Amino acid sequence: MAMAEAKKGADVRNYNEAVALLKKVSGGKNVDGFLDPVWAAQQEKKNAAESARLENELKGYKNNLIKESIRMGNEDLGTHYYTIGDLTNAVKAYSRMRDYCTTASHIASTAFRIIAVAIEQKNWLAVQSQVHKIRNLQMKAEDANRTFPKMQAAMGLQQMSIGEYREAALSFLNIDASISDTYSEVISSNDIAVYGGLCALASMDRPDLQARVLENHSFRNFLELEPHIRRAINFFCATKYSQCLEILESYRADYLLDIYLQPLVSNIYKRIRTKSITQYSVPFSKVTLASMEKMFGDPPYQSTFLEEIEGLINDGKLDARIDLEHGTLNAVHHDARAEAQQDALDTVERFIRESRMKMIRMHMIDSGLEVKPPSKKKGWGSDQSDVVNYDDFGGGGGGGGGASSGSLVGVGAGAGLESRRSG
Repeated sequence: MAMAEAKKGADVRNYNEAVALLKKVSGGKNVDGFLDPVWAAQQEKKNAAESARLENELKGYKNNLIKESIRMGNEDLGTHYYTIGDLTNAVKAYSRMRDYCTTASHIASTAFRIIAVAIEQKNWLAVQSQVHKIRNLQMKAEDANRTFPKMQAAMGLQQMSIGEYREAALSFLNIDASISDTYSEVISSNDIAVYGGLCALASMDRPDLQARVLENHSFRNFLELEPHIRRAINFFCATKYSQCLEILESYRADYLLDIYLQPLVSNIYKRIRTKSITQYSVPFSKVTLASMEKMFGDPPYQSTFLEEIEGLINDGKLDARIDLEHGTLNAVHHDARAEAQQDALDTVERFIRESRMKMIRMHMIDSGLEVKPPSKKKGWGSDQSDVVNYDDFGGGGGGGGGASSGSLVGVGAGAGLESRRSG
């Protein structure tokens, strides 16, 4: 299917990657019937001819010195490179458009094209940079209303891909329903519902989910496209965690086929499961491990449920202790008053220690016990090695030092007299 889909386009590299994956999966057996080297060779020739034609047209536009024609020529060339999978040259062509943009809408259009290529390259820093450029543009109200939802979608996708799930959820939740399918080349309305719902489940507590997601009139339009996400959030807010996790697990296979979610599914699901376990144990001072295991089942990423609980306790995500003798999970009770008193005593002790150290330092300075680094004296315009140490010529005492200096001067004077006499 991937090879047939690749042949519908003009990206020969994509087709070759599909062929390589097919050979890897099948071990190189019974794949000759799926290969079409003739199509690949013909398509490469067509791509090269189209690239040459667009390059010549762009040269003609540059000779005519018409800015709008040059901008559109670079746009056509970048779109062609993007279609055939040459993302590096596509970015270069789109970047050259910026010099010939005359309006804010042109700049925004250029930025969105660069964002599309950067998403293909998984260059999330470039996506963030282009989003900030769009945000700082001064546009008309009509253009801003069309641009802002697409900008929020790109920012949410970037934040989700780098693991900032709460920020990504807020970005997706702020997308206006007017985006519809205007940004379908990057993200669809169904994707916004799925990404926003999963990121919110992974990062928000129940009051936030109720207020920011379920009661969000704008995002409700997206949730209607994916009703299972709305049901999962409703179950989570109603503390029916097992039903929530069952719904998400039933769609795991679909999400593993998503080009953006695939590397994040395990992490997001693990976060949601961890939140469910911790939220479930909050109202209880003691709960049996058997009842929890019956509700949540064995984790997909660890061998037993008990090991999962141990990991949560060791990571500090679950404030409880395991009683293996009675098979219970006991909550750790904290005395807020005692903890506040202990914090105050620790603060006083730290203040006393710092004060004593400062007083000791003041007394040492007053007594002249401070150890100072040796001062380095250098001559004007010369290194320290050029300064003569006169102590090297005489004895060790103070008087010896003076005598040696005098003898050195005398030797110099005698040498001068001898030279004048000889002259």
